[in-house]
Amino acid sequence: MKINLPRKVLMIINNLQLHGYEAYAVGGCVRDSILARRPEDWDITTSARPEEIKKLFRRTVDTGIEHGTVTVLLGKDSYEVTTYRIDGAYEDSRHPKEVRFTNNLEEDLRRRDFTINAMAYNDEVRLVDAFGGMQDLNHHLIRCVGEPKERFSEDALRILRAVRFSAQLDFPIEPKTAEAVRELAPTLKNISAERIQAELVKLLVSPHPERIQDAYELGITKVILPEWDAMVGVEQNTPHHKYDVAQHTLHALKNVKRDKILRLTMLFHDMGKPAVRTTDENGRDHFKGHALVSEEIARKVMRRLKFDNDTVKKVTRLVCYHDYRMEATPKNVRRAMNRIGVELFPYYLAVRMADAKAQSPYRRREKIENIIAVRELYQEILINDECITLRQLAVSGRDLMELGMRPGRELGSMLSELLEYVIDDPQRNTKEILCDYVKEKLDL
Repeated sequence: MKINLPRKVLMIINNLQLHGYEAYAVGGCVRDSILARRPEDWDITTSARPEEIKKLFRRTVDTGIEHGTVTVLLGKDSYEVTTYRIDGAYEDSRHPKEVRFTNNLEEDLRRRDFTINAMAYNDEVRLVDAFGGMQDLNHHLIRCVGEPKERFSEDALRILRAVRFSAQLDFPIEPKTAEAVRELAPTLKNISAERIQAELVKLLVSPHPERIQDAYELGITKVILPEWDAMVGVEQNTPHHKYDVAQHTLHALKNVKRDKILRLTMLFHDMGKPAVRTTDENGRDHFKGHALVSEEIARKVMRRLKFDNDTVKKVTRLVCYHDYRMEATPKNVRRAMNRIGVELFPYYLAVRMADAKAQSPYRRREKIENIIAVRELYQEILINDECITLRQLAVSGRDLMELGMRPGRELGSMLSELLEYVIDDPQRNTKEILCDYVKEKLDL
């Protein structure tokens, strides 16, 4: 098998080989190349020790030198070059207490998580596959290298990575590996929130976000996202729905593009439903106020998983407004753009569409036609540059002060009132009309 290695990867491998060392591309880049996918990055493994690697390349960074990793810089690109190693005992379900360097490539591959990630390649030897990675790629399986319980006991994050790779590649998890996942899932509590967050996002933005259901069935969400478990089996006895809350969420996740903000919004949008569900005398379920409860849950979970403030702000706002419906009129759409935010409005439309498509056929066409009409009005409002924000108002705080208003709360309230006045009718957004409005209000 021939893999076309990038020029700079070849340069690194050739330089190491010229000086008497073994060197190979290794791991995910080899797997992705075989699958005809474009690797995100290229990792290199070598028999050279870190200090020897550093002597052979002009620009290097000690990224993880105690574990044998040196980053080699070539132009604007960087490549991790790691010495063959054997991991010592793992004490925290994540990191080895020590590593020992070795000259044996197979020993290095043996410590890796899954067979499909334990292959190495160079142009001289070609593919090195000591643990059946190629066979598992052909059979579409996620299987641990060696004994699954050992691999997951060494690093509990591998438990979540198994489901993430399953979602990215659409490969089922091999039964013995799945059994070990189920048994050791509780050890995920030892993993940092940041690591959990990174894997969860990769799972959600994968081609198969619905595999989060596998994470539930294997006991993973019980540890990292118990809020998901609370949705499972919660029926929605209403003409608008045909799935329980969790199943509806799975369909909604698949209905939006692979965008972090959109997928997180769909994950959280109905999480408040179990807490607010009521059933009337006709056996019909109601979920009044679920959007606000879902917003609070989303904020709590995202804070727990250490998401950045910008992501928290955008996702919680979209969750809050995901059920916000309006008659498609220019005034209504302008007001919604003002409330939700011009930047987030296309996301809001995508969220509403995904939600509607994941519901029952009842009034679905009507809902979708409404969303399309709102989208068309939104686009017209942008094209016409109609005033939606304070920044677009024809007057500023300085103009109001020139009319005699003092800085402070009253001035801020007047600006907000003027914005509402203009949102009702964009033709009013002239300095003359707005100043006359203020003079009349202030009896000037």
